[in-house]
Amino acid sequence: MSILPTSMGRVPASTSDVINQRIRSRTEAMVAYYAEHPDEIDARLAELETEWDIERVLEANASALAFTGVVLGMTSSRRYLLLPAAVTAFLFQHALQGWCPPLPVLRRLGLRTAREIEEERVALKHLRGDFAEAMGERSSPWETARRMLSSFRRGA
Repeated sequence: MSILPTSMGRVPASTSDVINQRIRSRTEAMVAYYAEHPDEIDARLAELETEWDIERVLEANASALAFTGVVLGMTSSRRYLLLPAAVTAFLFQHALQGWCPPLPVLRRLGLRTAREIEEERVALKHLRGDFAEAMGERSSPWETARRMLSSFRRGA
């Protein structure tokens, strides 16, 4: 048994249940909307391809802060070298535990994990009918998408 959370589950495990539910509800609302507007699914799938997941945002934020601290440490005062030291320590903590100081703020803003983005992408592809023939689907695309979201989350 590991004391560290799984890679896929560490960010949601470090996020409050209220925020996790808000993110899940938003995804379900998006899928429900596109069930009523199937002609817009392709555009939404294109948007999802460009959505930054929380890991990417944290990595970009950490590298920008660390680089700024190094430059300021070299040009102004060595005290600025504490910034990259702190940032890399928090990034390491995030890699192990799934939590770091900006995480609660970013999750409240609605930033999702790659898995959460993928849930919406797969549900939309179900709605579009991408898997209907392979799965022998007889139910409505909306019901198929809802079942897929449910089973995707049980596997988390």
